[in-house]
Amino acid sequence: MPASPSTARAINDRLALRLLQHEGPLTAGQLKQLTGLSRPTVADLVERLTASGLIEVVGEAGEQRRGPNARLYGIVADRAHLAALDVRTEGVAVLVSDLVGRVLAEAAVPIGDDTGTGTAVEQAVSLVERAVKEAEAVGAPPPASDRAWGRLHTLGIGAPGLIDPASGELRDSSGLPEWHRRLVAALQERFPDAHAHVENETNLAALAEQREGAARDRDTFVLLWLGHGTGAAVVLDGALRRGASGGTGEIGFLPVPGTNGLPSATDCEGGFHSLAGSAAIAALAGEYGLTAVARSDEPVAAALVRAAVASAGHPDTGAAARAAAGFLDALADRLALGAASVVAVLDPGCVVLGGEVGRAGGEVLASRVAQRLRRMAPLPTEVRPSVLGGGAVLRGALLTARDTAQEELFGTARGAATP
Repeated sequence: MPASPSTARAINDRLALRLLQHEGPLTAGQLKQLTGLSRPTVADLVERLTASGLIEVVGEAGEQRRGPNARLYGIVADRAHLAALDVRTEGVAVLVSDLVGRVLAEAAVPIGDDTGTGTAVEQAVSLVERAVKEAEAVGAPPPASDRAWGRLHTLGIGAPGLIDPASGELRDSSGLPEWHRRLVAALQERFPDAHAHVENETNLAALAEQREGAARDRDTFVLLWLGHGTGAAVVLDGALRRGASGGTGEIGFLPVPGTNGLPSATDCEGGFHSLAGSAAIAALAGEYGLTAVARSDEPVAAALVRAAVASAGHPDTGAAARAAAGFLDALADRLALGAASVVAVLDPGCVVLGGEVGRAGGEVLASRVAQRLRRMAPLPTEVRPSVLGGGAVLRGALLTARDTAQEELFGTARGAATP
């Protein structure tokens, strides 16, 4: 049955918005070419979307022609603001962007282990408030007729631990500070008009690596997170897999040889975490006499791996270079244990070494892990280093917030524009 005129208009509007979202500003002529719609139909949808406040003229095409085809149309970026949070055990980082992802404000605050729960929550919420106000000052002034213009629309929050697949809430996890769970509710109370979406940090990193990083050409892969702790995210056939209880990828609990015990239901010590967490990597580097000073925004393991990569690749083949190469070989042995277990069960074809450590190791560490995987697993598997490193969590949170906001705003305004 053919679509009704209103349904056809809605479909056409949505198609045009998706093209503008993914391709950036386009002329009416380019929209006609990409959609296959007639010139009058494109002219109508441009008029509707402009009247609804979703798109606007943002410039002119390079050919400098006169007429409507020369105008470049783009999404109205300041219609809504988005906030992305990376919640760690040691602090919070936040960025605020407009609707197309242009960053308007960034901030971070450390939160010590001895900070009380209420104080930690207030510090994190105040950080977000300051960033939101800074973004509002940077963004375009709202039209007098639209008080909601530029307000915070969506919060994308990345946090360690399990996310309940039914409720979407952060579950109570041992080893994580209490303020993590209270933070989401506090943010929703402080920003009652904004939608909050919580996701496991490693899952968000995988989303970012798939959209903007090392896995852009893969619809099936596993991201092995290597930062302060360890984790994994599983993407199969383009879809993120969370598992029955939201715990897919809790690889830190994986029993492996080379540790002094076995993990328990409440403690990952003795599991893969004891081989590949930042503290374990630092101890391993100490066995080879390696030292490094970490930046304030990274685990010490990242600095040690980065220094080892630089030293191992130095033309000088002295004792320092040999020690660095030995350390990287030993680390690759450890990482291959976890990677091989994942490969044997899932056959992902690609493993991305993510997080700050994965990025610091680069191709040097990735190639070492790949060599060991070829000996340990019969399934062909690429091993790639992270492109985004620790910043992948924030990028993933922002992408999730942007998708959510655009989905709602496009749908709401589209429906209103197509009676």
